[in-house]
Amino acid sequence: VIFDHLHATAFQGTPLGRTILGPTANIKSMRRKDLTNFIQMHYSPGRIVLAGAGGIDHQQMKDLGEKYFTHLGRTDEPLLERDVSLKEPCRFTGGDVRIRDDLMPLCHVALAVETCGWKNADNIPLMIGNMAIGNWDRSMMGGKDLVSGLAVRFANQPAAHSFMSFNTNYSDTGLWGAYFIGEGPRMMEITDYVVREWIALCTKITDQEVERAKNILKANLRLQLDGTTPICEDIGRQMLAYGRRVPLEEFEYRIDNVNAAKVREVCTKYIYDRCPALAAIGPAVAVPDYASLRSEFYWLRL
Repeated sequence: VIFDHLHATAFQGTPLGRTILGPTANIKSMRRKDLTNFIQMHYSPGRIVLAGAGGIDHQQMKDLGEKYFTHLGRTDEPLLERDVSLKEPCRFTGGDVRIRDDLMPLCHVALAVETCGWKNADNIPLMIGNMAIGNWDRSMMGGKDLVSGLAVRFANQPAAHSFMSFNTNYSDTGLWGAYFIGEGPRMMEITDYVVREWIALCTKITDQEVERAKNILKANLRLQLDGTTPICEDIGRQMLAYGRRVPLEEFEYRIDNVNAAKVREVCTKYIYDRCPALAAIGPAVAVPDYASLRSEFYWLRL
């Protein structure tokens, strides 16, 4: 729910700001014709990827594809082409939405900045920065000896419960940020922790920290391919996003070519002195007001 609110405030009045399920009024008014029109428009050969992994015979899979999908017709349209007339432009708008409920035990906050689309070369340094921030919750041990600076801050703050970094990409834009949970009265301090660590990415992340983040990123890329089902999903996503299957070796080569200076440069481009988007649910009275939050993005005080 909180990510729906985050998108709604980040992409106000554009398609990315709408929930996946849609408003209740639209769902109740939906008819059979609406569903059939949707299927006819979107379930087309140019938008379908038939992927296989494991011990499969290519010719057999090709024959099955022809058997079950030939009725959809053929098209010379490239896989990534879309009807431009149906595509509304998306724009990012810095802002916040707060749903205050003091009866909830914890406050949930999602904070993000606008980044680039999945094809942009800046995406790899942003992914490395995402790994440097990392994830943490109370079940993790380590305290002050944790690798992530933000994890150390959270581990030594009794009111902080967890945080999770995210990097969501679309064709021409994206959201890079963190989702964190804490006790309501201390949310100003907890939010300050997050922003300070982001600014640290722009100003003082070291080569050692970048190398560690690169190794974590490469390990995660391999772990995501553990099994035939995730491999097929990965093939489908990459074919729809890039128009080809990007070899793992190519991803690792691009990751290895990023150094600390590049991470600082790219993070400065997208984070430093930029307008964030924020969504908060729960006892959010102590979450910083937007003007104060925005000012933290141009501080150099670490």
